[in-house]
Amino acid sequence: MISIGIDISKEKSTVCMLRPYGEVVEPPYNVAHNESELNALIEHIQSFDEDVKVVLEATGGYHHIVVSKMLSAGIFTVVVNPYIMKKYCAATLRKAKTDKIDSVKIANYGIDHWFSMTAYCPPDEVYAELKLLGRQYEQYVRLKVGCKIHLAELLDGVLPGIKKILTGNVPAFSTKDKLCDFVEKYWHYDHIKKLSEEQFLVSYEKWSKKKGYRYNESQAIAIYQLSKNNIPTLKSSTSSTKMLVLQAVKSVRDAELTLSLIISQMQEIASTLPEYSVVNEMKGVGAVLSVRLIAEIGDVRRFHNGSALVAFAGIDAPPYESGSFVGTNRHISKRGSASLRKIGYEIMHALKVTKPTDDSAVYDFMIKKENEGKPKRVAKIAGFNKFLRIYYARVMEVYC
Repeated sequence: MISIGIDISKEKSTVCMLRPYGEVVEPPYNVAHNESELNALIEHIQSFDEDVKVVLEATGGYHHIVVSKMLSAGIFTVVVNPYIMKKYCAATLRKAKTDKIDSVKIANYGIDHWFSMTAYCPPDEVYAELKLLGRQYEQYVRLKVGCKIHLAELLDGVLPGIKKILTGNVPAFSTKDKLCDFVEKYWHYDHIKKLSEEQFLVSYEKWSKKKGYRYNESQAIAIYQLSKNNIPTLKSSTSSTKMLVLQAVKSVRDAELTLSLIISQMQEIASTLPEYSVVNEMKGVGAVLSVRLIAEIGDVRRFHNGSALVAFAGIDAPPYESGSFVGTNRHISKRGSASLRKIGYEIMHALKVTKPTDDSAVYDFMIKKENEGKPKRVAKIAGFNKFLRIYYARVMEVYC
């Protein structure tokens, strides 16, 4: 038998081939991620007249090209969790690390775990696409938050105090944002000060009707008083100030538009799945959270029971016993999907806000834990644990 360890990098991989007892078939060498060199590697692997297993660890998205080539050639390929490989490689006194050394260690892992390793099974294309969109959604959420913080800093210099008056609850993915619309029209208090109060009220009323907002005279008066009493730190006379403010507004709008497009695409793809309607009807899960939840969990059939799904989320509490000691105050493992835990927290928060009266097993369980004296965050984790078990049961019913 031959274990082929591949240490994945961005544009190349380091390959080492070993037999049991440290017999070197091929010393470590580099293979570029291009068609010719990967095909040459595959031909070399297929030339062996004995059992061969290719072992590599998941490395962001860089390993996908190698895995897809190996699987298309029918080669037994194993993708190891990076944390497991890290623990395996840590069992040494000398902490040297190079690509060549790592490829040898990965190959040795294949020899040591030859009979327990299972071949990698790629996810269905629909779930893979949903997960890609879901992760990009998270990236753009962080970008949007950063853009809003940057805009708020600029507004403190040109329109101090305006956020307290105009900031409200904006519906998710709404094309209307009153604060951004106002800043595009009146981007500095100096432009409001030039007008009399009556002139500004007329101008503000026309702007409200044009943008589709309900005219609020008391709000307009409050804004005018702010312009008279507050002192902007950024001058309106410089062209840079206007450019920076308007570009900050544009960045917020662009991030919001991208998020809306991503969610629309996710909903279109997820609607083709059998479990979409079932997940969409669960309490605390709306049109946005449902597709994000499906994208992060993927095909639920790959889990053998509800506990496996809970462990995948990293909210399981593994037992701890030693001698006569039995640990009871255990923490969640956090060895799982952080994105799924974040989605779960949002679902539990939605349940706390909506307080469902029907199909409220998860909400009632969460409130029960709070009444028992558990901290609210602990109660939310317990509620999400129960939610995932119900999710597993209901979605599996669809496929049974």
